Amino acid sequence: MDIRDVAKRAKVSTATVSRTINQVATVDTQLAKRVWKAVAELGYYPNRQARALVSGKSRVFGLIVSEITNPFFPEIVQTFETVAVEHNYEILLTSTIHDPKRMELAVRRMIEGRVDGVAILTFGMEDELLAHLRFRNLPLVFIDVGPKAPRVSNIRVDYAHGIRQAVQHLAAMKHERIGFVTGPLRLRSAAVRRDAFEESMREIGLPVKPEFIVAGDHRLEGGKRALQDLYKLREQPTALLCSNDMTAIGVMRQAFDLGIAIPRDLSVVGFDDIRMADFVIPPLTTVQMSQTELAKLAFDALLREVKRDDPTPDGTEYLLTTQLILRSSTTFPPDLGHARQPSASKRD
Repeated sequence: MDIRDVAKRAKVSTATVSRTINQVATVDTQLAKRVWKAVAELGYYPNRQARALVSGKSRVFGLIVSEITNPFFPEIVQTFETVAVEHNYEILLTSTIHDPKRMELAVRRMIEGRVDGVAILTFGMEDELLAHLRFRNLPLVFIDVGPKAPRVSNIRVDYAHGIRQAVQHLAAMKHERIGFVTGPLRLRSAAVRRDAFEESMREIGLPVKPEFIVAGDHRLEGGKRALQDLYKLREQPTALLCSNDMTAIGVMRQAFDLGIAIPRDLSVVGFDDIRMADFVIPPLTTVQMSQTELAKLAFDALLREVKRDDPTPDGTEYLLTTQLILRSSTTFPPDLGHARQPSASKRD
């Protein structure tokens, strides 16, 4: 079956069928209705490659994420795909897993697939991705690190707002010894979160103790190691902010092994608000960076650039806000006049 069969059923020319399927705005409304009715009756599926040759558009967007196994990304992928389907787009998905060779293969697949634009929703490797894609005249979307260039959109995350709320929340509960577990500081987003924590502490007059800031890796294991290191100190923090939720959950898991009760002995705050944050025990207080909103912003940015005839010289910037979500992993600090005692959950 091809467009000739559709044209015969709709009693129009094949050119009208082609223009209708490719959503050319000049097609008469009544003729378009007849074409779509014939398409439905015949169960015709347009050839995507053929449509791309006619229209110059593949109606496919590329989506690159860091790790599909990281709980932060599945909701982004699901939302991006849902919005794409609503707009009659497909997605070509890949994850870099922080591997340069895999990243290069992913970019090649997208170029060969003639995608109309690429959303690079990763944390890390953005410079390498940009080097491969920016001269293709493709609309691109980045988180935080997009350059000011035509057809490049940058989603700027207001990390500071949510982190400031978290620090002020802990200070209001009389915490003074507050620590922070960073992400990999080679990532701009991790460095910005650490800097936002330090600035928020200074704003309210609390000391920033270098020994209370420990390096993590945005994974569960990094959170476990961070708490082990902190509890080797003579003086420990009574509250701990983490650069992401996976780190915070790793901290909570290690706290269980060390006999540290959350939040009685240690208050913990995460960052991201992944779905799992509401289901750990106790439910995790965290700074929400909405994955749903991030995916929608990214798709809308690509769609606007595809439709834009005259791209802006410095690209476009979008803002994603953050906010504190209060749950049960924070409370007032323990009595600092007594030595910390292991809780009943301590394991052999």
